Amino acid sequence: MNIRDILALGKVVPVIVINKEQDALPMAEALLAGGVKTMEITLRTEAGLKAINKLSQSLPEMIVGAGTVITSDDYKRAVDAGSQFIVSPGFSETLATTAAQNKVPFLPGIATGSDIVRAMQCGLDTLKFFPAEANGGTPVLSAFKGPFPNIKFCPTGGVNPQNAKDYLQLENVLCVGGSWLTPNNAVSNGDWSAIQDLAVATATLV
Repeated sequence: MNIRDILALGKVVPVIVINKEQDALPMAEALLAGGVKTMEITLRTEAGLKAINKLSQSLPEMIVGAGTVITSDDYKRAVDAGSQFIVSPGFSETLATTAAQNKVPFLPGIATGSDIVRAMQCGLDTLKFFPAEANGGTPVLSAFKGPFPNIKFCPTGGVNPQNAKDYLQLENVLCVGGSWLTPNNAVSNGDWSAIQDLAVATATLV
């Protein structure tokens, strides 16, 4: 699958910070039971790569990606751990080259038209708009449609259940990324049914 195929599996990609490796499997099972088929585990904690590796072996039905990938070394470690797609908060030609060499789908972050042009020059047509709300939200994405008609976006950063519908109504938005599906209190309490309910509720966003 390419990155568009992966993002097309659902309208919300959970963006998850894993603090305890043992939380990864029950959390992913709850999301999957709620109809969410993809998840992005960030590399912001030491448990991130371990969680990705565990899920790649224990729950192949879930498409697991690595987020907060900043360097080529991050990219390679994430791929070695079993990541099926890679997400970065920004864009660089170096990461784009690494992505092309590894052939694992890549979703780089952009914030401006200049970023988009640079990404297009590297052959990329599917991008993360980040941080979405801080960078102007839906009006900016709507404005991008004119000069960049073939580019699709996954806005992330400040996206929540209240504004997600506005993003998803845009023609150039494939899906949104959000952290609200795995709230800290539910994870710390092991309340996996609450996470499953939040996953089920994403169906109402479309």
